Amino acid sequence: MSDTKSPALRLNGPVLLQQLRELGEIGADPVAGGRTRVALTDDEKAGRDQLVAWMRELGLDVQIDRIGNIFGTLPCAPGARDAAGAMPRPLMMGSHIDTVINAGALDGCYGVLGGLAVARAFRDAGIVPSRPITVVAFTNEEGARFHPDMMGSLVHAGGLPLDEALDAIGTDGARLGDELVRIGYAGEMAPGTLVPHEYLELHIEQGPILEAEGLEIGVVENLQGISWQQITVQGNANHAGTTPTRLRHDAGYVAAATVAELRRIAVESGTTLATVGTMQLEPGVINVIPRKAVFTVDMRDPDEQRLTQSEARLADFLTKTAAQEGVRISTQRLARFEPVMFDAELTAAIEASAKRLGLSYKRMTSGAGHDAQMIARIAPAAMIFVPSRGGISHNPREHTDDAQLVRGAEVLLDVVARRLGAGQ
Repeated sequence: MSDTKSPALRLNGPVLLQQLRELGEIGADPVAGGRTRVALTDDEKAGRDQLVAWMRELGLDVQIDRIGNIFGTLPCAPGARDAAGAMPRPLMMGSHIDTVINAGALDGCYGVLGGLAVARAFRDAGIVPSRPITVVAFTNEEGARFHPDMMGSLVHAGGLPLDEALDAIGTDGARLGDELVRIGYAGEMAPGTLVPHEYLELHIEQGPILEAEGLEIGVVENLQGISWQQITVQGNANHAGTTPTRLRHDAGYVAAATVAELRRIAVESGTTLATVGTMQLEPGVINVIPRKAVFTVDMRDPDEQRLTQSEARLADFLTKTAAQEGVRISTQRLARFEPVMFDAELTAAIEASAKRLGLSYKRMTSGAGHDAQMIARIAPAAMIFVPSRGGISHNPREHTDDAQLVRGAEVLLDVVARRLGAGQ
């Protein structure tokens, strides 16, 4: 066959878009907007159930591992062997279907359902792939309830012990392993059993670059390193009107000064991004100096050395400020991932498919974390981006035009077809 737009192997765009809409209705909030399917809640179970039903409609072999990752596999021909004479490992595609609170409909879900659309194209054409095609939905990518984020793919890649993940306690006090059992997704397969030959993840950009430059496809070359910390400042509560500034041990001031320092670090580094996403002051009374501040810090940089330098600068600031203000400061590491370079051959294949399909594109860095960065530890991996309107994500206003969603999935199909020798 000459290309993936021929009748023999064609993406069914209307079904992809309809499934995105249907999955987006699960957990929808008619008042606040968006939808909420936080990991291992009843709403996420409903989303999982729907995904498994769609996988089974395509005749995929559905397997669930002990961390709750869902795998749907389109088998290759019986007796197929790779060049070494072994059973061929799968070409894997996927992402996640859990969400943050009041999320958009596309983050993660597009990658899973785009992978399903590729499997559907093979089924509809009656083409048996030269190696298995596996579509995966990883558990707890967002980390909105259980830490760390990207947990399912991290466990799958061997970067986090299974028992430690199962014992994770959520923001609501629930144990992750117990919640998997409760919703019926505590599988029996050992994590990491299905090691991919290659891994591809289709995703919305979640940023403004492609739209701003009028481009259709992002060829993701690398992904930023991520550092998450929780910082606790312990000072002394006292009367806001009678305590002179020089005699204060103000946890609120130290927290605010740290926010300002993080902005200086980001600006002066040129590449580091720094965000304080949550902050809580105690006792939380207008006329009382805060005795305690607890806040989180998210730092990111595509360069490991610069990220390490920014972390060191923050640590030095906290040490000096604690001494100056007479407070105690402690830090807790929540997550730390080094920057990831994606596979050069796969990124070149994505670029070639975008060219072949006549789509405008650029090579780029992902600012967000994705399951692909975990799977890159054990297999060649790469990502495909499509534009996000206004660069908005993790928000009910998250949007990508239908035509852009279909074009991204067509690039994914073209790459898969040619990697499996079905696109020649």
